[in-house]
Parts: sequence; C-alpha cells; structure tokens
Amino acid sequence: MLNDWMQSGEYFSYSKHNSSYEIFYCDSEKLEANKGDKPVLLLIHGFPTASIDWQHLWPQLAKHFRVITLDMIGFGLSDKPLNYSYSIADQADIFQCLLKQLNIKKYHLLAHDYGDTVAQELIARQSDALEIPAEKKILSCILLNGGLFPETHRPVLMQKLLISRLGPWLIKLYSLKKFSKVFATICAQPIAEEELKVYWNLLELNNGLAVMPKLIRYMTERREHRSRWVGALQQGTMPLRLIDGIADPISGQHMVERYRQLVPNPDVIELSEVGHYPQVEAPQQVLAAALEFWRLHKVIGVVVDEPKST
Repeated sequence: MLNDWMQSGEYFSYSKHNSSYEIFYCDSEKLEANKGDKPVLLLIHGFPTASIDWQHLWPQLAKHFRVITLDMIGFGLSDKPLNYSYSIADQADIFQCLLKQLNIKKYHLLAHDYGDTVAQELIARQSDALEIPAEKKILSCILLNGGLFPETHRPVLMQKLLISRLGPWLIKLYSLKKFSKVFATICAQPIAEEELKVYWNLLELNNGLAVMPKLIRYMTERREHRSRWVGALQQGTMPLRLIDGIADPISGQHMVERYRQLVPNPDVIELSEVGHYPQVEAPQQVLAAALEFWRLHKVIGVVVDEPKST
C-alpha cells in the first residue's frame, strides 16, 4: 500500500528563509502515456494523516481530472523540520509553489479537515485586492469534514492536550494503540488495521511526532483568522459543496447546521453513519456526490463505470 503510493509520486523543493525542504507530491499525469486536456483537481489532506488517505478516490478521479496532491510540510513523506514556523498560510504557499512549478493556472479543489482551512486560505487569496480580479484560479471547491467554523469545532482530548503546554512531553507517550483508539472514536465506519498502521508509520517517519504540537496550532489560527476564512466561504463566487459524514463528533451534524446558517445558498450532502474520514469510510458515496456536483457544473462528462449517486 505505502510502497505503491511512494512510487507513484516524487519530490520538489520548497524554499523558505534560505532553507530548502523536500515535499512529496503525486501527479496523475506522471503515470499517463496519453496526457489529455483534463481539468486539474487539487486534493488537500487533513491532520494528522497525509495524501495517501485519498488513495481510495484516486483511480476514479484520475479518469476525469489531472489529479494533484502533496504531503504538506510536517506530514507524511515530506520533510518535518522541528525548528519551523508551521502555519496555514505557509501550507497554502507550498501548494501555490507546486502549481506554479507545474504551470497550472486554474484548478478545482477537494479538501478535508486541516486541508479545508488551507482551501479557505487559497479561496481568500483569490478575493484579495492583490489578485487580478478577472483571473479566476479556483474554479470549484468541495469540502469534506473539517473545522470550517472555530465555534463548532469539537477537538478530541488528544488535540486539546497537544495544543497545551504539556503537548511536547505527552506526544512522547503517544502510540499506535492510542492513535487507533482516536480513529475508533471519530470514525463511524471502521478503518482497516493495515491502513491505520500505514497512517501511523507515516506519522512517525522523520521524527514526525515531535512536530505535532506545532502543527496543532492551526486550531488557534482558525480563531485568529475566522473572519477571513469564513468570509472566503461566504463571499466566494465559485461553485461550492460540503460533503459531510454527519456521525462525526468533531465536525458532523452540528457543523453542518452552522454551515447552513452562514453560507449563502448552501449545497450540502449529508452522509449518514459516516464519521470524520468520509473519503476512507465511504469512498463510493463521496465519489458519487462529488461526480454529481462536477457534472452539475459542467466540469466533467460521464464515464460508464463511475459510481452513481443515490
């Protein structure tokens, strides 16, 4: 599983403060003999996993899109520097760096969890005064379960401990058993033990546990930049859909209700008996809802064997 994912990707260098960091990314066109003129879909993973949690959707998505994703800095197979100022804005910079390197000017977004917040920052940048008004870079966006509104985000105990002063010491006691217990709490459908071990191995890789107390500061950033990031959803002009596993204790039904209150003309698909990781727990349902959305907005056509929305 992990070896196949690693072999499908490669690395690019991201420079910051006179230092260079290696970032792992995957581009579906790398594996295609006949590269067509497909629209680009950018996938943004969540915390604390990595881009590999998109693997269940990847083959179907690649039929319609040039699919691109990466492991954000501090995650997965990418570098995890300890002395580093991790931030949502910096993660957005990394995505923009890759897009520029690949000469991609327009794209669609599909994001989850922590990745939702990165997507909100990218959308906000499109609305900033510094952007060229006529240059519409993000053409559509689908968000999965995530803390879109800090007032409805319900972090699990481990997240609360990580962001406290005890975080750097408590993380040393973290284990696969505790990691698996968290997933059992936040997911309504069980995730295979083999897959959880892959997530754990990626988390541990390159001293990754040590940077988790720094990465978790995104919860503070969400409060600090609430106006900007919620405003991005309220003022954005691109088609937007929320696909949410409503059995999620972190950002489930209660978050959906807030979304309907705050986002104009909300387009929401509720997945019952699905928790915080819908792309892993119910990939076929997510695919069906996403494909329906893209067909509705004439982004894609129909492929004979694609999942059907029910």
